[in-house]
Amino acid sequence: MKMRQKIILPITNEGISSIRKHPEKPVDFPTYSKQKAGIIMYSIMLLFVIVMFLLGVFFQLFDWSLYLLLFLPIANSHSLLNLFAVVDDGLLSGSRFVAWKKIESFHFVPIDPNHKYYGFSREANDGYELKIKTKGFPISFVVTSDEMKETLNKALGEHVKRNEESV
Repeated sequence: MKMRQKIILPITNEGISSIRKHPEKPVDFPTYSKQKAGIIMYSIMLLFVIVMFLLGVFFQLFDWSLYLLLFLPIANSHSLLNLFAVVDDGLLSGSRFVAWKKIESFHFVPIDPNHKYYGFSREANDGYELKIKTKGFPISFVVTSDEMKETLNKALGEHVKRNEESV
């Protein structure tokens, strides 16, 4: 639903290629055509979990502790969509939407030889990891260019500053 909003960042091919969920693969444009495979996989996974839950309830196939195993696919579904975008209301990160008011802070960590992402790709070795602390689970991305780092720093900084002033 939030992919229909106006995308603020990234809007160019250079911007898309400099943001990565994982250091080896740039994110895709936040359009339905580029995210089609991830949306289909996410839908199939949700359908599987719902069907297994309903079968377990109606036919009493599972013990209550086995129902917890059904939540494992949902817990790992955040990486099905290879997506990062700054929109008017907040951030799109994979299958998550984070509103501006839920972002507490962010910072850039340089990727050096002691960093966990060092060695995956040459572009990532010279880049930064963007860590965004939210009121829920944190978000992490790799930024490979200094221009995109400054652009993200400016965009995120003004929204986080606005949130701090309103509190």
